Amino acid sequence: MTEDPVFFTIFLIFTGAAVLATIALYARQALLVSYILLGICLGPWGAGLVPDPDIVKAIAHVGIIFLLFLIGLDLPAQKFFHLLRKTTIVTGLSSILFLAIGVTLGYMFGFTMTESLVIGFTLIFSSTIIGLKLLPTTVLHHRHTGEVMISILLLQDVIAIAVLLFLEGMSRGEMPLLEMSSLVLTLPLMFVFAYLVERYVLGILIRHFDKIQEYIFLLAIGWCLGMAELAAVFGLSHEIGAFIAGVSLATGPISKFIAERLKPLRDFFLVIFFFSVGASLNLVVLQKVILPALLLALIMLVLKPVVFKWLLKKSGESPKRSMEVGFRLGQMSEFSLLIAVLALDIGMIGAEVSYLIQASTVMTFMVSSYWIVLRFPTPVAVSDRLRKD
Repeated sequence: MTEDPVFFTIFLIFTGAAVLATIALYARQALLVSYILLGICLGPWGAGLVPDPDIVKAIAHVGIIFLLFLIGLDLPAQKFFHLLRKTTIVTGLSSILFLAIGVTLGYMFGFTMTESLVIGFTLIFSSTIIGLKLLPTTVLHHRHTGEVMISILLLQDVIAIAVLLFLEGMSRGEMPLLEMSSLVLTLPLMFVFAYLVERYVLGILIRHFDKIQEYIFLLAIGWCLGMAELAAVFGLSHEIGAFIAGVSLATGPISKFIAERLKPLRDFFLVIFFFSVGASLNLVVLQKVILPALLLALIMLVLKPVVFKWLLKKSGESPKRSMEVGFRLGQMSEFSLLIAVLALDIGMIGAEVSYLIQASTVMTFMVSSYWIVLRFPTPVAVSDRLRKD
């Protein structure tokens, strides 16, 4: 290893990803799966060349923030709030159903009621990254599909933040009901703040300096990261802040330019994210929970598309779009990993339950992304017919 561990880690990730991605394309396999497999092979439970995946995760988190910012750029606020009203029932009913399924399965596996509840909460959420990374943004048909997905995912994010706040409060011996209730007020206030800044500051600056592309690029990144950090200060996630920043700029004439310029930066960090998912998987503990993890992953991969398809059809979406959105949301989430780790750290669940959740999540990532790439239009499809950016 070189004297600079950060450079060496980035070298391993991108050189290894280039090699595995080449093999994956010739074998007509999904690229995202190759990134996860690379993390498993090079991580602390594989070859050990990347001994600390937490450093990689911290870097990769920036990619998720940029992803939500770019999605927000394609979704004007008026349309977003209209969709949010429509998908609240879908998100609420699906959350209750998956929570009940998780509690039931946890009890069947022989875990305590508390551990079963944690399992149930981790099943509520779908992956923002899998869902949106694999969605074409320049195809007219998929604009509404993306709008429906992001409204569901944003509501899931709010639920996930409430769960994380509750767990963090439990770790301090508190019941953070005040903090959780403040989420209801903070979210609309963030939208109002973003609207005012865009109208009276950013909009003026962009119109005045729109010919200086470097400045527009810097202004967009500064606005995205600034809103992300402001959201974190008020107890929301960085991702929600970045999304609100994007929505505030969506009606501006420069939004398409910003979106195109930030895509390579987003992809750089997302490769690191999927590598970190694989590197975090403890293969030793995995052997103890492999059978229940396989069962849990299989149940989610089958039930989530069916449940979302049925609920979306009942809400008025077409059968074809309902089915596609169902499959694109048919996996567990990054929040599932966060909840599993935090619950283990505070002693709410045992290591076996934590790795059951983590292993199931990674399995659903791999199978779901593989299925989506082979069946639906995506920017990374191996088929020319399905490759749409």
